Amino acid sequence: MKIHKQIYIGGNWIEPNGQQRIDVMNATTEEIIGRVPLGDATDADNAVRAARAAFDDWSRTTPQERAAWLARIAQGLEARALEAAQWVSTEVGTPIAWSQYAQVGAAIGHFAVASQLVANYGFTEIVGNSEVTREAIGVVACITPWNYPLALIAAKVAPALAAGCTVVLKPSEVAPMTAWLLAEVIHEAGLPAGVFNLVPGFGPVVGEALASHPEVDMVSFTGSTAAGRRVGELGARTIKRVALELGGKSAAIVLDDADFTSAVSGAIQACYLNNGQTCFAHTRMLVPADRMGEAKRIAAQVVGGMKVGNPLDEQHHIGPVISAVQQRRVQDYIRKGIEEGAELVVGGADAPIGLSRGYFVQPTVFANVTPHMTIAREEIFGPVLSILAYQDEDDAVRIANDSIYGLGGAVWSSDTARAKSVARRLRTGQVDINGAPFNLLAPFGGYKQSGNGREFGRFGLEEFLEYKSVQLPVA
Repeated sequence: MKIHKQIYIGGNWIEPNGQQRIDVMNATTEEIIGRVPLGDATDADNAVRAARAAFDDWSRTTPQERAAWLARIAQGLEARALEAAQWVSTEVGTPIAWSQYAQVGAAIGHFAVASQLVANYGFTEIVGNSEVTREAIGVVACITPWNYPLALIAAKVAPALAAGCTVVLKPSEVAPMTAWLLAEVIHEAGLPAGVFNLVPGFGPVVGEALASHPEVDMVSFTGSTAAGRRVGELGARTIKRVALELGGKSAAIVLDDADFTSAVSGAIQACYLNNGQTCFAHTRMLVPADRMGEAKRIAAQVVGGMKVGNPLDEQHHIGPVISAVQQRRVQDYIRKGIEEGAELVVGGADAPIGLSRGYFVQPTVFANVTPHMTIAREEIFGPVLSILAYQDEDDAVRIANDSIYGLGGAVWSSDTARAKSVARRLRTGQVDINGAPFNLLAPFGGYKQSGNGREFGRFGLEEFLEYKSVQLPVA
């Protein structure tokens, strides 16, 4: 069992003021695998003060100097990549191959991309008789969730540091172990004291202290829409910038000319990423009404062939969800789908056969789901897919857009131009065409109640910058 007793503030590992400790659970075995301390409002204040004290010097470093530090952090993470991936799989339940690729690989990628971008970024330009400069916004509070515990930390911390900001990180207390690993890597990389600080804790305690702190210039938050709404309210009191990446209920539209076998299979894979614990997961599949039967048959075959079990075993496609609370939540949604009249194609609310221990949920598919059903409207955050019927292309777009969310989505078609035309009509932050791969350089974020602001690549870097115009005399 790994026990952490200290938090990281001002370049030092210190005993927290907060007296609480929390156990970290193995999602597969339900055993305690770690213990971490929880900070309090005093710890949050101390971290903010350390970040504020470090800001002036850090923001005046050259972009090339910051690029070099970021590259060292990326190298340090790469050296501990397998360890990090194993922690994520153990805590969150992510299948190990996805942990290595999307959880840890993406984290390394975010630091590497930030290093490359900042070294060549144009911070100053001339506009008429003005010198327009982009400068670091200041002290940034990064509040991150449990489902991608390292990757989503990196998506915030790397560009914030690249921009010249100093950071206070509050990771999820549910899956905290890789946050300590990153802090160790940053410490070993020799980042100046106070530039990065780690204060774990509960959202209503540390999160709210950071969001309302007058010396925090920006909050970058990823989590539920309800929690994001609270962060936004607190941040508004001091008129700080607030970037929110929140929930999703993404739709994959399978057009009538698509290769149905590939499309249905691909849409299922995009729904079940990280055992369905993905904010942009394609949890609604929209198919032509007259092909619902075909979609059901393919879905039953694909899901029936998936192996559920220990995520550290590469033969398993689906692992457990993160906790007993999440397991009950997902199972309750499955029961709700049955109660409201959706057709259960495969799966169900009972634990998978032979897996009574661990937080496992059967990968589940519902068909003939209507747009008003709960499972078609609310974010479930588990391996549950709803298949809805549409009458024509306009109807498909209408159903896809009939959501409070707008984070992800997909269009499947044999005609790329047609797919792009439909994609342009979707009110969502990103759309995949025919299963196209994720891009760490493209902007990531949502419309509507999926949040505001963008992460990844140049777009993520620019979230942490302010404009300054210096008007020059005209000769």
